[in-house]
Amino acid sequence: MKRGARDRWARGLGVAWLLMGYAFLYLPIVALALFSFSDSPLPNRWGDFTLKWYAALWGDREILAGLWLSLKIAFWSASAAVVLGTLAAYTLVKYRHFGGRTLFSGMVSAPLVMPEVIVGLSLLLMLVSLQRVLGFPERGMLTIWLGHLLVGLAYATVVVQARLREMNPELEEAAMDLGARPAQVFGLVTLPLLAPSLGSAWLLTFTLSLDDVVLSAFLSGPGATTLPLVIFSRARLGLDPSVNAVATVIVALVAVGVTAAGYLIARAERGRLRAASMERRASG
Repeated sequence: MKRGARDRWARGLGVAWLLMGYAFLYLPIVALALFSFSDSPLPNRWGDFTLKWYAALWGDREILAGLWLSLKIAFWSASAAVVLGTLAAYTLVKYRHFGGRTLFSGMVSAPLVMPEVIVGLSLLLMLVSLQRVLGFPERGMLTIWLGHLLVGLAYATVVVQARLREMNPELEEAAMDLGARPAQVFGLVTLPLLAPSLGSAWLLTFTLSLDDVVLSAFLSGPGATTLPLVIFSRARLGLDPSVNAVATVIVALVAVGVTAAGYLIARAERGRLRAASMERRASG
């Protein structure tokens, strides 16, 4: 076989594997969205086209309450994780020598490698012990938020830390040479340069919180049931197409949000690169 033919065969095989990977990932989501418009009461059989399952969502208080709770927890856990993750990443990158650095780095990264079952069980035991001693906190939205924050913090730290390591330290040094104080350097130079990674970290932790089942199952309490727990509990009794409808709505909202955020982050990054290029040409 000639070299050109081998290259074409290898390229075709790579494309085929890529298409099969995308099909494996996305065809179930497409099928779920299609069956949400089916009139059949079975979630995996096609009937006539209908929108009644979407209309039924407005009367399903359990799903709406679970969705609202999941959105609130995801928003606040992502926001807090980005703030704390930024501070942790800044400490690890900018201050390379301080007592307990290895322990601190290991504790921040531990949730990335530990099974969620272990994390959820350990948090449950700790919170139950605190409740017996202090009478607080009761299991509910707060405890779920704490669990999601713990895991989201680890992911946010990794994302922001990678960006900080790529940043040119001369930009911060130039600001300090011009008289800026450390707090001003962080607010006026470091944070704007971190904006794309902060947006990425927020979206990642928001998504992780929104679809978490294991931690929520350990840390939830009466009257605090997130949407994934509602869907999981219904799956054991037999799903109906209204679950397909709410899943389709969530997928659509997340897709629109991720696309818009990606566009804004990319535009900000292009603007930063253009400004840096203009500064280099001006200085040259």
